[in-house]
Amino acid sequence: MASLITASTCLSTSFLPSSDTSRAFQAKGVHSQKSIRTRIRSGMEDKSSSSWSKSPADLVKLLGQNLWGRSLPPGALVSVVKEVWTTGWQTMMAQLAPPTESRDYNRPTSQFRNRPQPSSANPGQFHLYVALACPWAHRTAIVHSLKGLRDGVPISVAVPGSTGLWEFSPKPDTTTTTHPTLKPTLDRANGQKRVADVYKSQPGGYNGRSTVPMLWDASQKRVVNNESADIIEILNSDFNHMALNPGLDLAPAHLKGEIEAWNEVIYPNINNGVYRCGFAQSQEAYDSAVESLFNALDKVEAHLASSRYLCGDVFTLADVRLFTTLFRFDPVYQILFKCSKQKLAEYENLQGYMRDVYQIPGVAETCDMDAIMYGYYKVLFPLNPGGISPAMPRVADSRALLEPHHRHKISSQVVVQ
Repeated sequence: MASLITASTCLSTSFLPSSDTSRAFQAKGVHSQKSIRTRIRSGMEDKSSSSWSKSPADLVKLLGQNLWGRSLPPGALVSVVKEVWTTGWQTMMAQLAPPTESRDYNRPTSQFRNRPQPSSANPGQFHLYVALACPWAHRTAIVHSLKGLRDGVPISVAVPGSTGLWEFSPKPDTTTTTHPTLKPTLDRANGQKRVADVYKSQPGGYNGRSTVPMLWDASQKRVVNNESADIIEILNSDFNHMALNPGLDLAPAHLKGEIEAWNEVIYPNINNGVYRCGFAQSQEAYDSAVESLFNALDKVEAHLASSRYLCGDVFTLADVRLFTTLFRFDPVYQILFKCSKQKLAEYENLQGYMRDVYQIPGVAETCDMDAIMYGYYKVLFPLNPGGISPAMPRVADSRALLEPHHRHKISSQVVVQ
């Protein structure tokens, strides 16, 4: 769990029925939840055990009688339920993914875009909040790991809670990965139960979107920044005096132009592109998003045939941005978000590139596919109301990602095609 090229953050949203949803349902002639439960319960009590039939048709008849006060034939019941579900789905999607007039996904902008004073930062003063399922938070966790900022900038890892909000709830280790990964933690900076509570604890409070990643100033008790594009730059350059790897520069000055050029391709078409596919609320919006996504993937695939990384032999922030989407592509986006035109496994260069990045020391420990699968398939109710998780593709297994990639043999060039 970005608007245009700025708001690269994850928001976990509650999908419990809102007053707007209830009014929408009532407009369609549907009773309140309490009324429905009461009528079903009374109907069940009126039926003796001997009169209950196991026939689906009888069950449909009983359901129709108790919900609408009369028997509905299966076809009519399906039509009514479809109408009600569509209304509810549109209401929930409007909260989860605000659409444009063309029903395209419109990612909200980040609300905090400040930068700290790097020379005055002390170890522990700044705190990073992330969630393992969120691709936007994942990119900050990668930079945090590669720079060696574990002690200088402590990190707290949230999980999606039962209400859909990010919360701090460490659980027993159930990961199936073959390497150590980041684990969910308590709130190490503020001792709060939820990320929303951290936002609200600022002087003056806060009632907006409570997103991750988020960089917190523990000395001022304020949110510094919750835009992932900013945070990865801050972690890369502003805390070198506290980093174990201060000499690692993921955005060298001589590659700034190439990095920005790739960001202009990757963010709108790939990073946000998969969400434009998954959250599209019209066929036209979906078709446009899919075309843009796969045109961009084709472009990157062609470039990686002759370049180890996006900017030649140098691993940069542009690669960090791309990797977190690629890592989730076949297990999540190809299935749940309908990015189904082609699997990532069918792209020879992109697949090898993903293994190459995964095997960089410090990257794999930020990758938890179990948390990702749960965060998408169990939490995004409007997209997966049954809550069933598909089998994980073999190519996404951690053992497959450790297979040889041979990317080091490529003679690289720094060209944005």
